[in-house]
Amino acid sequence: MSSFIKRVGTTYIPVVNPEHSSNWYQQKLGAIENFRNEEKAILDLANQSVFLVKAQGGQTSNFTDINGNEHFAMTFEVDGYDELTQLREELITKEVSVGEVEDRGHPGNNFVFYDLDGNAFDVWSELSPTFKKLHGV
Repeated sequence: MSSFIKRVGTTYIPVVNPEHSSNWYQQKLGAIENFRNEEKAILDLANQSVFLVKAQGGQTSNFTDINGNEHFAMTFEVDGYDELTQLREELITKEVSVGEVEDRGHPGNNFVFYDLDGNAFDVWSELSPTFKKLHGV
């Protein structure tokens, strides 16, 4: 079966204050802001467009899995274990809430971090084969 869908183009993340959140993503993750108003900020981050959408307080993109664990909705990829640990240390120095490096029983390692609204994000130490092929990595 062929697929017309080629990539994920935009991710929407609920935030309380688009301006504050945009500044956080720029300072902590190196995002580039392309647009902002009272209701949203549009960023370039990790080859995607990320919309920080003003939402009612207490909402996040996280969900609870079948085992009762809070789960993230997105995983960022880095190129290898060294980059994983370097990014983790950099986020710690920038006072980002960061979890421990984990071995989850599949290739590579991961850790979780949180933005200022409590949205959880995963980081994986492996680049996907498709990304490597497309970008000559």
